Amino acid sequence: MAAPGRQPFKNRHASDKNRHSAGAGEGVCSIAPAGPMRIDAHQHFWHYSPAEYDWIDASMAAIRRDFLPPDLAPLLAAAGLDGSIAVQARQSVRETEWLLAFAAAYPQIKGVVGWVPLAERGTGVGNLLDRYAGEPAFKGVRHVLQGAPDSYLEHPGFNAALHEVAARNLTYDLLVYARQLPAARHWVDRHPTLRIVVDHIAKPVVAGAPPREWRAHLRELACREHVCCKFSGVVTEVPGWRWTPELLRPYFEVVLEAFGPQRLMFGSDWPVCLVATDYARWAAFVATCVAPLAASERAAILGETAVRFYHIDT
Repeated sequence: MAAPGRQPFKNRHASDKNRHSAGAGEGVCSIAPAGPMRIDAHQHFWHYSPAEYDWIDASMAAIRRDFLPPDLAPLLAAAGLDGSIAVQARQSVRETEWLLAFAAAYPQIKGVVGWVPLAERGTGVGNLLDRYAGEPAFKGVRHVLQGAPDSYLEHPGFNAALHEVAARNLTYDLLVYARQLPAARHWVDRHPTLRIVVDHIAKPVVAGAPPREWRAHLRELACREHVCCKFSGVVTEVPGWRWTPELLRPYFEVVLEAFGPQRLMFGSDWPVCLVATDYARWAAFVATCVAPLAASERAAILGETAVRFYHIDT
């Protein structure tokens, strides 16, 4: 059930891709004054159980509890944000429907990136996607590819299903490690009409200057204008989770140069980020990163890119 009125995401200011405006810095105690919609483009919810969230090991004890919409709402408000995109944390249709129920009950959830059995159903996934067509919060899907073999990106069923996703003008969140970027680039070229966003800047190991290979592969991927990027999930890629603004700022500069403000989104990766930072500190850091940019560029990164990419009603 395609939506013919919607067009694939394109960078509307491609000529500005490598232009960093040097506007005057402004106060950064919160992310946003009144104005364009501000969006946290990446966060999760869960009812914690060791069986369903076995990846949350003993070192991540801080997030071994429930995290639900009422927990997030005051953090969004304190940071000057209007809402968020809730992204799947479990690979089940039940997860998708649980998040959609939250979106119906809590207006701050502006969109849901769910999970559907892409590889298993192939073209047949269209019937499941059509089930969600009446859910305005259903924006797209994600499958956890980080750590999967590169061959998974060639899976016939997976790729056939993604044609169904694109035909309905839905989005795909690409979650991979930096070492998977070469395979991801070839995969992206198979789906020129699918709106794709790279989660967590493709998860490089953040242990000094940005790695040369990551920079090169990410810049190559950014040449595909139907691909966006989330500046999110970076603090948890720092070994030992001890980060400083000086360590992370060069990574922001790389993705800003590669994608430009019109294809870059702020995300918190809450509550996963809590093992390394609190929400306010991460939001304040990103605010300092965007402070030197022109007002239109700040607005893009802090919300307008997400609004356009996910087709959020304003």
